[in-house]
Amino acid sequence: MTRAIILVMDSVGIGGAEDAKLFGDAGADTLGHIAEACADGRGDREGLRSGPLRLPNLDRLGLGRAASASTGRALPPLGDDGEPEGRWGYAVEVSLGKDTPSGHWEIAGVPLRLAWHIFPDTEPCFPKRLTDALVAEAGLPGILGNKRISGTTIIDELGEEHIRTGKPICYASADSVFQVAAHETHFGLERLYEVCKVARGLVDELNVGRVIARPFVGETADNFQRTPNRRDYSSPPPEPTLLDRVVAGGKRVIAIGKIADVFAHRGVSEVVKGPTDDKLFDATLDALDRLGHGDLLIANYVDFDTLCGHRRDVPGYAAALEAFDRRLPEFEAKLRPGDLAIITADHGNDPTWEGSDHTREHVPVIAFGPGVAPAPVGARETFADIGETVAAHLGLARGKHGASFL
Repeated sequence: MTRAIILVMDSVGIGGAEDAKLFGDAGADTLGHIAEACADGRGDREGLRSGPLRLPNLDRLGLGRAASASTGRALPPLGDDGEPEGRWGYAVEVSLGKDTPSGHWEIAGVPLRLAWHIFPDTEPCFPKRLTDALVAEAGLPGILGNKRISGTTIIDELGEEHIRTGKPICYASADSVFQVAAHETHFGLERLYEVCKVARGLVDELNVGRVIARPFVGETADNFQRTPNRRDYSSPPPEPTLLDRVVAGGKRVIAIGKIADVFAHRGVSEVVKGPTDDKLFDATLDALDRLGHGDLLIANYVDFDTLCGHRRDVPGYAAALEAFDRRLPEFEAKLRPGDLAIITADHGNDPTWEGSDHTREHVPVIAFGPGVAPAPVGARETFADIGETVAAHLGLARGKHGASFL
């Protein structure tokens, strides 16, 4: 039986991107800086974690070697520093962004050659014609926000006014996004989704990558909390992705987490979501029992990014990495002869870096499974090599971009 699994650790970059300076990220290194912070005590938090960053299972598969190859410097030890049991290396992004769709599409064999539109860091940040059209077409009393800011910060700042006025909170970031935050009950979850659908149609002409619904609950700034009912409305990929090619060949794609949203629900046979990465890992294990010959499972674990990277939370990020690592043996025990698993990331989000945005970095490429011989795969010139490796493993015709490292 031949199956393939891609596990995307959202934002777990490993530094070293040659063009990072163009993005203001020269020197960013998500994994390396977290490991260094944990080594000197900055990764400690009472009741959460303490001590050096320990990722023995990821390190056993080759993560430490991949990170050192990416940056050219040694990390504090993540494990026992034995010879890797997987194929290990790193990949360089060629897409003109450091955002979620660009990274995922390139992983799936389709680099994005055109730059997304980024809303300016001004106040207001959205064109008046856009917000006027949104208010009119969605039947809104107006909007709040209209600036680039952290999502949790703006909810604390404007959540009470939103409840009082019924105006949704609209904001942007350094990514190509138009985000809408609204209260699940006072505003209504379905109404929030409808507003985002209207916004998606309006931003298409601007070449904006995503509209994101950001529902929250609570009554005051002291207890506002975002919920797992986030929904992404993405622009569709410009070419058929690996997911499309698997489905076109008569096989199934199981999408775990936000994968279906990122790919605009194209090339997806089954959608599984969950409130936390731990629940998504449970769902991944369950889905392996349903994965058939020639099928693909692709999962995104987003808590690294949303709960830790954007909040510049080093101890939280370290704890999330360690929690993921502890569960890897459960995943490995589920693999069958003929399976190929690849662990990677879509961009960086260095919690020691300035600001609160993604960082332009290399990503790890860790391939393993029964029958996969350990070996270095070097520096891959594009994330698309991951998609083409999976395509080759599944017996699909080679795509336009990338090359297999099997």
